[in-house]
Amino acid sequence: MRAVIQRVTEASVTVDGTVVGAIGIGVVVLLGIRETDEPADADYLAEKIVHLRIFNDDDGKMNRSLLEVGGSVLAISQFTLYANTRKGRRPSFVEAASPQLAEPLYEYFVKQLHQHGVKVAKGIFGATMLVKIFNDGPVTIILNSEDRLKPRRQS
Repeated sequence: MRAVIQRVTEASVTVDGTVVGAIGIGVVVLLGIRETDEPADADYLAEKIVHLRIFNDDDGKMNRSLLEVGGSVLAISQFTLYANTRKGRRPSFVEAASPQLAEPLYEYFVKQLHQHGVKVAKGIFGATMLVKIFNDGPVTIILNSEDRLKPRRQS
């Protein structure tokens, strides 16, 4: 799984002219799922996201987590995060999971965020969405769940 996390002051997602999810202070998570992903990938990303220290403390340093600031998550499924653009001009999405695999993993990821005590708003899986993001900082972080398998220090 791949997640693009953006720290926001507010964000919303609209489908067919109707706001289906909105948050105040928190993060927008654009989540890409590939064919080989499994629940352990969602567990890793959910844990990492809620504890990632990307919010400012009283001294203006990024030292506080989503949990510490009482922030929310707007979770958006985004298969285009697995676009392959190495050949030609049209992206290939062969690494992206099929909707039959991706949707349950996306819902599982949202459930894991809830289990950490975070309020979660979300888009509609598979819909064409308009996402409004007021990126704070700007702060944008990219996480890959495959990193959980790599040693923390390499010699």
